[in-house]
Amino acid sequence: MGTLKDLFDCDEFERMLGTEVIEAKEGFSRVRMTVKPEHLNLGGICHGGVIFALADMAFGVAANSRGKLTLSLNAGITFLKPAHPGLLYAEAHEIMNHGRVPFIEVRVTDEQGELIALMTSSGYRKREDLQVDALM
Repeated sequence: MGTLKDLFDCDEFERMLGTEVIEAKEGFSRVRMTVKPEHLNLGGICHGGVIFALADMAFGVAANSRGKLTLSLNAGITFLKPAHPGLLYAEAHEIMNHGRVPFIEVRVTDEQGELIALMTSSGYRKREDLQVDALM
């Protein structure tokens, strides 16, 4: 089988972005990526879509950490500071687990720990089990 981290490491979009799962526990994840020149927008800062994708990956790992395939229902993000080239981290915490509908908050920070963005998202847990042996 493999781990939940292995499943996300095989995601082609996430590979293209250069994200990496660095921690996963039940209801929690921490993901990082390096903002590179190709991630910058016309203003020379990290594109909001890149930050959203990083936060969404952290959501996905935390939401799927309970062993059931979980897909996003909705997500809202607020960008608080610009992100520049360097490391970004996304930390997802499951705030509420209503069985089939988890509610997760994701905080995106830079290398200095400055809050860059805050995302809240809910998901839908399907009946099917994920084919994983462990989280990491």
